[in-house]
Amino acid sequence: MSLRRAKTADEYIEWIKNAVFEAKDLKDCFLYEIEDMTRFPSWVEPLEQSIASVHQSMVDGTYRFGREDLPFMDILYRYGDQIPFHTLLKQINETHRKGLEVDDDE
Repeated sequence: MSLRRAKTADEYIEWIKNAVFEAKDLKDCFLYEIEDMTRFPSWVEPLEQSIASVHQSMVDGTYRFGREDLPFMDILYRYGDQIPFHTLLKQINETHRKGLEVDDDE
């Protein structure tokens, strides 16, 4: 099964913004639920930071599509079953690697 890629730049940007929100929300949930900070997952903040850096590169105008995985994919490969928005991150990465999904009819 292939992942759906964003069809427009606006859709792709919206996906990135959603991922930034979801990562912050996930971190906040962990902070709220875990009383013992020694059990706080070590991957949560690097995930949030790497998604934020992709967003910041878009804001700065330095973002470029590429063939390599985005940095957060290393975390996703290891902890994807614990990340509720893993499919969104996979779709973002797929769009990054293969570009926007444009219809051949247009």
